[in-house]
Amino acid sequence: MTLRNRFTLISSLSFGIVSIITSAVIFFAYYDSTKIFYFEKLRNTALISAIYYLEKDELPKDRHAQIKKEYNHLIQNNRVAVYNQNNEVTFGHNLNDKNIKLSHLQSVRANKGIQFMSDNQFYYGIFYPDNQGDFVVFVKSSNDSFQSQILRLAIIMLSVLVIGLLAIYFLSRYLSKVVYKPISNVVERINKVEYNNISTAITSTNTNDEIEDLIKSYNKLLGRISENVLLQQNFINYVSHEFKTPLAAISGNLEVFAQRDRTPEEYREVAKESLENVYEIENILNNLLLMSGMTKLESSHKQMRVDELIWKIYEKLEPKAKENNSSIKIQLQVTKPGLLEFPGNETLLYLAIYNIVENAVKYSYDKPVVLTLSEKENQLYIEVRDEGRGIPTEDLAKISETFYRGKNVDTVKGSGIGLSLSKSIFDHHHIVMKIDSVVNAGTTVLLQFPVHS
Repeated sequence: MTLRNRFTLISSLSFGIVSIITSAVIFFAYYDSTKIFYFEKLRNTALISAIYYLEKDELPKDRHAQIKKEYNHLIQNNRVAVYNQNNEVTFGHNLNDKNIKLSHLQSVRANKGIQFMSDNQFYYGIFYPDNQGDFVVFVKSSNDSFQSQILRLAIIMLSVLVIGLLAIYFLSRYLSKVVYKPISNVVERINKVEYNNISTAITSTNTNDEIEDLIKSYNKLLGRISENVLLQQNFINYVSHEFKTPLAAISGNLEVFAQRDRTPEEYREVAKESLENVYEIENILNNLLLMSGMTKLESSHKQMRVDELIWKIYEKLEPKAKENNSSIKIQLQVTKPGLLEFPGNETLLYLAIYNIVENAVKYSYDKPVVLTLSEKENQLYIEVRDEGRGIPTEDLAKISETFYRGKNVDTVKGSGIGLSLSKSIFDHHHIVMKIDSVVNAGTTVLLQFPVHS
């Protein structure tokens, strides 16, 4: 069942239940009030009948004649019965009424009055003491008028209920069409999204309602899916491009190597080049495996010294910097030794900072790379600054994406994984990484460590 049909059904059922309960309350309330009105009218008639029949000897003739004239339409012999102490009808012609029983007469004398319905008749009896004796006056009236009013009321209320249900049904259908039109539009737009253009977001409705929240959530999901698809596409391109070079070099060396006998020196040279290419492939695969498992990494943090980590990186990369006619300088500007202690995964942090410094060394050429450890507001900062070629503005926003490399890298070897891997590791440790760069003026990477006790 569609939401639209469900909304219509629920609205109609809700209106129907409420209307039935309301109609029932109104009907029974009117029924009781009308019955009370009829009995009250009969009570007055019974009292007038008692005065008419029993006070005749005590009232002046002209006064009695006036009462007879004014209330003659109410007092009819066939509707009135006046019983004496012997339970005999002494006045009126309502003789031998089977519905008026001895128990009724006794109840009137005991309770001074009684009312009941029987055989489509209303009955009302009163006790009337007189100088001639104690009498019971019973008056009856047909309830045809009462039944007619109740029937008309039932027909009217049933008609209103049916018309109301039909009205609420068609109104609900119309309103559901209006209300769910944005959802239909969203479904239509989603169906039009193509796999090759999955990054296209759905246009916002700007209604600030649940539909707007749904569109935002869908766009976020679509963005994440698009990133994964792009990552897969880049991975395929990367494998086909980056792996091709070392594999081609290995296969080429082996083909040339197999053509004729070589000297021991040539054997060692070919083996060395092949091993370097194998190590390069192995390093790339290790980084990829590490990135794929980063989100599943369990907390294995231990207290470590950040400055010792920096010196290890320095010892590892300083020889490479010298080969590039560059150097690495370390500036320690921390006055609180406790800030240099940080709870983290030492292996991962070593790899993350190593990638940052290695990039600075590769692109700094003959300019020095400066590592500065400083403090501010009880937080540790690490700044890695070079004076190399820099990163173009259009590449700066994407430079930390997996497999992405700037347009000005030229022949500098790289996989596009290192910076992305470093960012994932820093995010895991809640370390904020900021990159600022100017083309041909250098790049600065600032690492802001979280506050820790």
